[in-house]
Amino acid sequence: MTSSARDDDDAARPALTRERVLRAGVEIADAEGIGALSMRSLARRLGVEAMSLYHHVANKEQLLDGMVDLVFAEIHLPVVGNDWAEEMRLRSESGREVLTRHRWAVGLMDSRSAPGMATLRHHDAVLGCLRGAGFPVALAAHAFAVLDAHLYGFMVQELSLPFRGSADLHELADSIMDGLPVDALPHLTELIRDHALVPGYDFGDEFGYGVDLVLEGLGRRLADIAT
Repeated sequence: MTSSARDDDDAARPALTRERVLRAGVEIADAEGIGALSMRSLARRLGVEAMSLYHHVANKEQLLDGMVDLVFAEIHLPVVGNDWAEEMRLRSESGREVLTRHRWAVGLMDSRSAPGMATLRHHDAVLGCLRGAGFPVALAAHAFAVLDAHLYGFMVQELSLPFRGSADLHELADSIMDGLPVDALPHLTELIRDHALVPGYDFGDEFGYGVDLVLEGLGRRLADIAT
């Protein structure tokens, strides 16, 4: 490539910014998994030299901090003053949708030692919504922890399932059941036969049921304090 051709390519390429670097990192992780992400693979995707990246992120840890911050920015930000239970439900449902798109992020969301402003703003909004509804500080902390445990724990479970639809589930169930002695596991057999294999079953529906249980329990704790 001639010098003028390289100059033309450079002129046509958008300016390298921290935002572009982070979004390119998210694109790689979404498409290929977090294991495929390196400063070198990121530079290739952006069409730049790896050293250029260090003007925007000091190292891979800072890159991950910024990528996680972008993911948090996609999740519903609770509105202080609105119904707390509905805001927490929206936040959980939004979180599941976002983490389904960014599967690599599930184990990283609360692992960053240098969280970005979108991450911190998100946490503050959750706590502000709970505190504004009358949750004492301690109960707000408990609520935040159990809501996160349900969201992230469910996502780990859902994304790890060895089936992706009804046909896969039936095939898996048949292979498990065929290898079992008759009546060896009556309760598991009952759950598979009378629940999981019933037409219309979707493991994902368990998410909303779990959110309901958590919110109902927190509502009762809040009511007990109020009385």
